[in-house]
Amino acid sequence: MAEHVLALDQGTTSTRAIVFGAHGRIVGTAQREHEQIFPRAGWVEHDPVEIWTNTEWVLSSAMARAGLSGDDIAGLGITNQRETAIVWDRRTGHPVHNAIVWQDTRTQPRIDALARDGGADRFAEITGLPPATYFSASKIAWILDNVAGARAAAERGELLFGTPDTWVVWNLTGGVRGGIHVTDVTNASRTLLMDLRTLDWSDELLEVWDIPRSMLPEIRSSSEVLGEVQVPAVAAGVAVAGILGDQQAATFGQAAFDAGESKNTYGTGNFLIVNTGEQIVRSQHGLLTTVAYRVADEPARYAVEGSIAVTGSLVQWLRDNLGIIQRSEEIEGLAASVDDNGGAYFVPAFSGLFAPYWRPDARGALVGMTRYVNRAHIARAALESTAFQSRDVIDAAQADTGTRLDELRVDGGMTRNDLLMQFQADVLGMPVVRPRVVETTALGAAYAAGLATGLWAGRDELRAHWQEDRRFTPRMDADERERRYRQWQKAVSKSLDWVDDDARLLAGTADG
Repeated sequence: MAEHVLALDQGTTSTRAIVFGAHGRIVGTAQREHEQIFPRAGWVEHDPVEIWTNTEWVLSSAMARAGLSGDDIAGLGITNQRETAIVWDRRTGHPVHNAIVWQDTRTQPRIDALARDGGADRFAEITGLPPATYFSASKIAWILDNVAGARAAAERGELLFGTPDTWVVWNLTGGVRGGIHVTDVTNASRTLLMDLRTLDWSDELLEVWDIPRSMLPEIRSSSEVLGEVQVPAVAAGVAVAGILGDQQAATFGQAAFDAGESKNTYGTGNFLIVNTGEQIVRSQHGLLTTVAYRVADEPARYAVEGSIAVTGSLVQWLRDNLGIIQRSEEIEGLAASVDDNGGAYFVPAFSGLFAPYWRPDARGALVGMTRYVNRAHIARAALESTAFQSRDVIDAAQADTGTRLDELRVDGGMTRNDLLMQFQADVLGMPVVRPRVVETTALGAAYAAGLATGLWAGRDELRAHWQEDRRFTPRMDADERERRYRQWQKAVSKSLDWVDDDARLLAGTADG
């Protein structure tokens, strides 16, 4: 019997493949970044063809580095950046436009008009989501309305939509030669088009956005055999057996399977998920209601989520735009060279603020500046902003669920930064626990595929794999913790109401 699982993690900045053994340990990996395309202010795009090319390369490279063939692989699990919209021609396999990334804000005028017509809670009862540029629906509509011939082609049934999981699976399973057009419940729940109760596309919302149902993939469970890989260079014949949106995959990889269990992922952005079991909890404090996962024919499990747009990407911004550091890893040492932030607070609202504020009018603010502040203080303020934003959503989650978290399980690349993890524990006043395997997003996809193909018998077996690497306990005095958090909240208030008609006009002029 094959005793390995292959996971594909198609993320916002890169695509990565990891081979896991039967005990959840990494035995081979490969990764490749893709271009971040910024056509104008607020627009963020990816090239779907580049993503697919990178997918082929990382999958074959990870298997080669592990010294394995398709016969050694029980199944392939896929996890992906959510909400990013790709539309392509089913006859040619060619995208009709670049992928519009989840961070993109070009559809804000349409969102504003819908909110004025029906309020911020207009779609919440059906989808669990507020009207926001974050989700896929407005991106699909923009492509149909702005790409020449796209709407007519869609109405003829010639165009397909998918988040990156759907695009990758379609290509892996044959593409124009019979590729399957599917997604899972977690990704579908992020489109602003799926009914949380029925787990099917909502005809009412398809009408609101004027999107033909024929474009949309079939919604399947997160853990079930969907089809087989048809690409000879990429483990042909291996079962595609799991799909999870990246944050739900990280939750699955953290073995947070039951109500009350949670995780916080530190990546391009930060994403808190608190499992609410089979209960749909409507957030009253600015969080999203989403699907956590569904295994085979079991009832779906739900969650509340706190989505933060900019955390790890702020470190990249300090590196690429300001040149404060040369490599992302340098930020910890630079931030540790000073005792505190020197009074500076950094609110990275580059595309507005996501949860729990949902303020598209906000923009980045660096406040509290004096001549004493240097680049080390700015680096420290950037790291601290990640911890403060996480406290914002954790406080909201505790208010929504009526329970206090005993500890916070964390994962993602930024968790390797011990300074940040210690400050996170300090500002929360609770232990922060880092697992031995921090690549929990890919691990969760692997778990979903391994469950579907019988490599693992059940979730209790997966729980036994989880191992603690380090526990960070609070050291900060409670009064100091609250003082700093009050200063953070004051800083957030300074970032609001920045985008108005004058600011939009200026941005349009600057972009030509």
